[in-house]
Amino acid sequence: MAGADRPRDVSEPPSELLAAAEAYFGPRLRIAGRYAQSLATDAVVRGLIGPREADRLWDRHILNCAAIAPAMPPAARVIDVGSGAGLPGVVLAIARPDLHVTLVESLARRTAYLDEIVGSLDLADRVIVVRARAEEVGENASMFHVKPADVVTSRAVAPLDRLAGWCLPLARVGGLLLAVKGTTASEEVATHGGAVARLGGSAPVVREYGAELLPEPTTVVEVVRERVVDRRAAETSTSRGRRRR
Repeated sequence: MAGADRPRDVSEPPSELLAAAEAYFGPRLRIAGRYAQSLATDAVVRGLIGPREADRLWDRHILNCAAIAPAMPPAARVIDVGSGAGLPGVVLAIARPDLHVTLVESLARRTAYLDEIVGSLDLADRVIVVRARAEEVGENASMFHVKPADVVTSRAVAPLDRLAGWCLPLARVGGLLLAVKGTTASEEVATHGGAVARLGGSAPVVREYGAELLPEPTTVVEVVRERVVDRRAAETSTSRGRRRR
């Protein structure tokens, strides 16, 4: 194979990000490197990661996800909704070996990759993959052998109102929804705060993680599940609100 055709080795973070990677992954940094290399090769071939993302996997994706690891309570049960190629769920499982993580993803080609990467990184003792939509899991948790989570995570999945409808039913009362967002976070909070309340969530709060270690901190919308509500009734009310605007 010609040198130009060989995939670039991204198993080690760039030197300017090494301190952050060591802080988040510690002795498990080599495992994170194996995951990074898989994202840059197998996940690109399967269409799970864009080929242009390979050069920025560590800063844009892996460390962006790892930054929220300190927000997880000890030995937390985590559900990652719309896990895709495992961001942030696989990253969190690597960074925090005390976590038990469920990766919820509806597409077969993604769950096939997730099953393989969980096995190859020796995470299968505390990471499971569920092929389903989040709302299916919320309505049939026992069928999927999924218990209420201490933390539900998502990254770039949907607007906050829809996300709350899918994710809050998966959390225990008092549990957290941590939605990794970008520059739209404050706008989404202002627009969808009422919908989140109708779905049983607290007032959403925008937080930043990793500012002391990363060039760009990770922006997260945090919501506490305060109460159990009738999700269908709440979503109907929210849909009516959208039509009136």
